[in-house]
Parts: sequence; structure tokens; C-alpha cells
Amino acid sequence: MAVDALDTRILRLLIERPRTSVREYARILSVARGTLQARIDRLERTGVITGTGPVLSPAALGHPVLAFVHLEVTQGHLDEVGEALAAVPEIVEAFSTTGGGDLLARVVARDNGHLEDVIQRLIQLPGVVRTRTEVALRERVPHRLLPLVESVGRAAGPGPSAAAGQGSGRR
Repeated sequence: MAVDALDTRILRLLIERPRTSVREYARILSVARGTLQARIDRLERTGVITGTGPVLSPAALGHPVLAFVHLEVTQGHLDEVGEALAAVPEIVEAFSTTGGGDLLARVVARDNGHLEDVIQRLIQLPGVVRTRTEVALRERVPHRLLPLVESVGRAAGPGPSAAAGQGSGRR
């Protein structure tokens, strides 16, 4: 989907001020509320906006240990192992990958002992041949999408009302 400059400005506001009302977004951007709502609806419908819920901290929920577990899977069992991973609450994301493993899981744990217990549970899943674990020491770049949104917006060029509302929000 093509994202123009107005879409970029809308996405910036949604990222930086997620609890603001549509009316206030429209005021900040100097666009009609109906125009803004139509743009947001289109961004949701086309899958650019995929959620609106809160972002939670596993560490604040008592799971400060973060690890990435590479799983090698017996050929033909990728779907079954993927479904089994979904039943493990400490797995917060999992992806099929190329390279050294078949799946990559982002795992959180209370402590290193708990992480070992989770890994042992993964090793016992039918279809898992072996695992390799890397423990994250410190987050260097937090999850972010605003730089990507801005890059896409610059590549798209100016859109309607591109000059209105410039400079609003933080960088």
C-alpha cells in the first residue's frame, strides 16, 4: 500500500501520542475529522495499522530474562511445532527462518533457571531435533517503527496538506 506524507504524519501521531482523540489528531494535522478517520480506517483495512492495544513489558510482569531460541525441526513437522510453541506462554514471538535453524522464538523468563525449564520443555516437543539459545544482555535499539514510517513517507513525496502541521510532535 502506498503511504503518502499525510499518512506518515498520521502514523507519527498515532505512535507518539497513542491516547489522543481523533478530533485532536485532526486539529493538530489541520485536516477534517472525516478525512482523518477515513485515512485511519484505510490504514487499518490495508494492514498498515495492525493493533491499538498497550505495549507491555515482560520485565515488569516478572520476566526480565530475554532469550532467542533457534529450533531445528524434523522435516515435515514445522506446522506442528509452530502450533506447540503457541501453547508455551513464555514464547512471545516465533518465526520460520532460513539459516541455522527452522524456527526462531523470542522467549522471556523469570530467571536463568526458569529459562532452562522453558528450553527443556521445547526440546521435548515432538519434531524438535535441537535448540540453540542466545540470551540478550541489554537492549540496544528498542522496538521502533517511526524511522521506517518517516523513510517510507519521504520516499512517497508530499501528499495532501503536506505543509500543514509540520513540526508537531517529537522526533
